[in-house]
Amino acid sequence: MSQHQEKARIIRFEQLSDLNVRITLEAPLIAGSAEAGQFVMIRTGSGQDPLLRRPFSLHQTSSGGQIQIYFKNVGRGTDILAHAKVGEMLDVFGPLGRGFSIADDKPACLIGGGLGIAPMLFLAKIISSLGRDHSQDLIILGGRTREDVEPLVDDFKQFGLALHCATDDGTYGIKGYVTDILRSEQLAENTQIYGCGPDNMLEVLHQFSSSRQLSCQVSVESVMACGMGACLGCNVDSSDGNYLHVCIDGPVFDTGDLAWNS
Repeated sequence: MSQHQEKARIIRFEQLSDLNVRITLEAPLIAGSAEAGQFVMIRTGSGQDPLLRRPFSLHQTSSGGQIQIYFKNVGRGTDILAHAKVGEMLDVFGPLGRGFSIADDKPACLIGGGLGIAPMLFLAKIISSLGRDHSQDLIILGGRTREDVEPLVDDFKQFGLALHCATDDGTYGIKGYVTDILRSEQLAENTQIYGCGPDNMLEVLHQFSSSRQLSCQVSVESVMACGMGACLGCNVDSSDGNYLHVCIDGPVFDTGDLAWNS
């Protein structure tokens, strides 16, 4: 798969909540070859602070050559990006990794928790464009509070798929977790589950899908330095006793290929 290094211009900056930011970039080469679930590595500073690029999942792409990233301002690299201005140029490398393998003929259940919501928008766009019945498709979004979920709801609603939300504190949607909603739904017996979020959420998705004999793909979040498999900083244990690189073997994995705690 083609990878590109582009000087990408910021064309839109959105402060969606106190900490959550969305940036739209002109990156036609990356946008033209990206798949849902892949990511990019961005140099956030002009000098050596921070020294390493930061990984960001692809939130969405457009036919006009644009890509979007969605992130929370929680560290040095993201703080620099959170103070970037429209017109500035960013050094972007990608698309990287293995994206979601979309089952065209199966109902889809998309589950995003916290910042794991980010790649679900790209996936929802593709799922909604499939020329089939969507009455059994489902999107479930969750976060700690309203500000983790509500700013993106309208973006998901535009695709016309059933949407349910949950927050830990009950300020938006039901009070509880995305997995509570999942357990309450009557999924079709051949549903394909796609998920991204905290590790404990992904483990519950694995347990749930295994008990129902459903196929489940999850996008794993990991700290990484290179995005190319060289630094060995993003290893995860595999079900066969070896290890996998999140950056090149993933970030999307079938849950049966990963080792879980239980």
